[in-house]
Amino acid sequence: MPAHEPRPGLPLRIEPDGWLADGPGLLRRPSPNHDARPGDEAPYLLVIHNISLPPGIFTGDAIIDFFQNRLDFASHPWFENIRDLRVSAHFLIRRDGTIVQFVPTVLRAWHAGASSFEGRERCNDFSIGIELEGTDTLAYTDAQYGRLDALATAIRARHPIRAVRGHEHIAPGRKTDPGASFDWKRFEQGADGHETTHHRHHPGGR
Repeated sequence: MPAHEPRPGLPLRIEPDGWLADGPGLLRRPSPNHDARPGDEAPYLLVIHNISLPPGIFTGDAIIDFFQNRLDFASHPWFENIRDLRVSAHFLIRRDGTIVQFVPTVLRAWHAGASSFEGRERCNDFSIGIELEGTDTLAYTDAQYGRLDALATAIRARHPIRAVRGHEHIAPGRKTDPGASFDWKRFEQGADGHETTHHRHHPGGR
């Protein structure tokens, strides 16, 4: 396997500055769509999203360009729907398992929008956002589940994450991702197929 390609079983590590340590299958593409967390609060919520640009298309770098405010809106008619948005998650996991980081975890990425968790609004203030390249109805790849497990483990080693939710759970009626195609039980079990404790606090957890 070439050195630059993802290695599903390779552990990940987040540095003190909130960036993933360099490794195969990891890209750093800084986004301007972030700011400081109020009071430098430590994030305790992990939010899982999905995205594809244009919808259902998994080729090219439109997502990266969009999160970096560099998207060529004239390149596809659908892009007019998002012309005025300035958003970014902390991470994107592509179909092949490549992880792209846009914002360090210690900062507030603009990923959740109007949202609420346990009665508290503005989930961006206290959450970390992970985008999966995909749609609500198409199954995510084995590579994505493996890398999501490794990334969530690294995030929990760096931050006091105590809950995991989909965008649909913190913005019901407005958002539907990651959708029915996301297997929460598989995520809970982790990459080795055995139940873990570090993902248990998801919508179907105990």
